[in-house]
Amino acid sequence: MAETILLTTASPARRQGIEEYRAEGGYEALVRARSEGNPAGIVDAVEAAGLRGRGGAAFPTARKWRLALQAEGTPRSVVANGGEHEPGSRKDRHLVEFYPHKVLEGLLIAAVATRATQGYLYLIEDMEGPLASAEAARDELREAGLLGDFELKIHRAPTTYVAGEETAAIDSIEGGPGKPREKPPYPGESGLFGGPTTVNNVETLAHVPWILTRGADAYRALGTRESPGTMLFTLDEAVERPGVYERPFGTTYRELIDECGGGPRGGRAIRAVLPALSCGFLGAEHLDLPIAHETLRPLGSSPGCGGVHLILEGDDVVQKVRDVARFFEAEQCGQCPPCRMETGQFSLILKGVQDGKKGDFAGQLEKIAGFTRGKGLCSLIEMAAAPVLSAARLFRREFEARARE
Repeated sequence: MAETILLTTASPARRQGIEEYRAEGGYEALVRARSEGNPAGIVDAVEAAGLRGRGGAAFPTARKWRLALQAEGTPRSVVANGGEHEPGSRKDRHLVEFYPHKVLEGLLIAAVATRATQGYLYLIEDMEGPLASAEAARDELREAGLLGDFELKIHRAPTTYVAGEETAAIDSIEGGPGKPREKPPYPGESGLFGGPTTVNNVETLAHVPWILTRGADAYRALGTRESPGTMLFTLDEAVERPGVYERPFGTTYRELIDECGGGPRGGRAIRAVLPALSCGFLGAEHLDLPIAHETLRPLGSSPGCGGVHLILEGDDVVQKVRDVARFFEAEQCGQCPPCRMETGQFSLILKGVQDGKKGDFAGQLEKIAGFTRGKGLCSLIEMAAAPVLSAARLFRREFEARARE
């Protein structure tokens, strides 16, 4: 079995408590980071490891930290973003519910690295298990004397997709509705309450203690050259063994699906893989391609947040793609007219295909996406376009046949 960094088992029966976590070396990296008092050295170590964000965008973690470290102003904050609302992804919930101390140690180390004095664990208000686990872990931290003067709060975010975007998280913590804000300024320059703010996905932060304990070279020994380390993947009921699994980058989707998930349910053939709802579809011919940013990028896709969806033999492709389009239509926040237009038109065009309406549906989708590209306050426009456009290309004949019915 491949080495893991985050998960002891894919199906834990209970939350890992602080004593169990400390018995395996937990919080040693934090204690050392505080005693050494070298924030820039921590950022250098994370940069050398090549850690990227695990929330979907894959932004270099050290670049965010360095921006906040070098910025002036107060208050200085760190936000561990667990605002997971993408259908098919459960890895953030899983990590916070069963391994909360890995997340919290990563948050506290990020605070040392960016000179932050306060932190927030940002979770969706309906995450009952993760919220209870996080509160218990925070109490254990306080009792162990590991919080000190650091102010750590658990924020309950609204159950909307866009509230997981980093500036929307800041807006929610400040008491707003949880909608994205215009950038620049970036959070590292001026974020929460106007101070330098570092927002990282909870999985991203959970990698940090391992990196500081084992070293950047050990981290880069896992994964690939441009995509070092491991990643959490969520497999849904399309496979025999649904769950959250950790695999190193470089694993193939076939290995992930067969070795972890037990293969497609009922033994049906795989027609396509959607690495996450906001990514481009991959054909069955790509099942043996290593999962990495550098291998999926040329195909117009990415590992995303690891919430894997499958198109299996016998599935209604048009319906599945329309379901994706309708999700983004429902979840766009209404601030940006181009986003409202794009997501609404995508859904309408796909309904036309489903109803047998004739026309150049692929050309219409491409034209709309081209017009709206880059025009929103957040990346939802691109996220909504990727699966729809790639499906229109991959399943063109099937869509055209449906439109001729």
